[in-house]
Amino acid sequence: MNEQSRSEAYAAAGVDITAGYRAVELMKSHIARTVTPGVCSDIGGFGGLFELDIKGIERPVLVSGTDGVGTKLKIAFLMDKHNTVGIDCVAMCVNDVICCGAKPLFFLDYIACGKNVPERIEQIVAGVAEGCVQAGAALIGGETAEMPGFYPEDEYDLAGYTTGVVDRKKIIDNSLTKPGDVIIALPSSGVHSNGFSLVRKVFDVENKDIKKPVAELSGKSLGETLLTPTKIYVKPVLALLEKVSVKGISHITGGGFYENIPRSIPSGLCAKIEKNAVRVLPIFELVKKAGNITERDMFNTFNMGVGMSITVDKNDADLALSILKAQGEAAYIIGEIVSGDDKIVLC
Repeated sequence: MNEQSRSEAYAAAGVDITAGYRAVELMKSHIARTVTPGVCSDIGGFGGLFELDIKGIERPVLVSGTDGVGTKLKIAFLMDKHNTVGIDCVAMCVNDVICCGAKPLFFLDYIACGKNVPERIEQIVAGVAEGCVQAGAALIGGETAEMPGFYPEDEYDLAGYTTGVVDRKKIIDNSLTKPGDVIIALPSSGVHSNGFSLVRKVFDVENKDIKKPVAELSGKSLGETLLTPTKIYVKPVLALLEKVSVKGISHITGGGFYENIPRSIPSGLCAKIEKNAVRVLPIFELVKKAGNITERDMFNTFNMGVGMSITVDKNDADLALSILKAQGEAAYIIGEIVSGDDKIVLC
């Protein structure tokens, strides 16, 4: 910690530089968990350095993704629980780049807050580090910005960025998709990190006790259930890609089924989804009931229990399911590819 760097004037304006130094010291042990062989720099420099190992890759293509946690953070504020939203931040980025077939290499986070409370920042970064460990990516840098007057003292925003790599010939671009291909679902862990503006409105979370146990949620509280971290699918999908020719992958985020599944379907083809096959989680039944929301709006907003969809040849379906289940994923079939211009049909 740099004891010489302290500005009384800046502190009077609400920014404590020394709190930033303290936060960095607290987070170092968490960051150390994420170190991979490509890391070339320690935390605290002006840039994060990473050496790209291209052995076995003929034409390396870098794939980048960035995202935040959104208004799910409001639930973290209400619950005063900050060690899981970092997992969400990582998940929203790495789950996107894996849709191209890219292995995430490293991650950087950005935390903006009204007041830098080092212990709280440490908890946030602990979650980010856990997400990086789950994704096999190194946390090589980040930024914490104390912005009094812009954010309330007890609130913050969290965003992140990742870069991955894939051999050009192995990029998943849906060009091989054809009628008869099978669509596999990877279950979600919950609401993940989208649709929370609607969730918060439906449950009126700012004015209700969200820490009270709820029978429909197996005795868990609403707040605890909503804070369940987004599942990270990187390692199961990478294992699948080693043995199966995957034709398309969709990360089911904002826009639900109707917006995301079509992103992995080429023109002239349609994803035919069997609604009865979808294993809808109890939290979504509660949202639908509490908000009197139509079925279409539910499938057009939330993941409904499906965090990712994967398209494979029907002859590879059994092998794909076996590999995914060996990786701990309770994968199952929810539909098939058919001819048509609708892109997606739920029936």
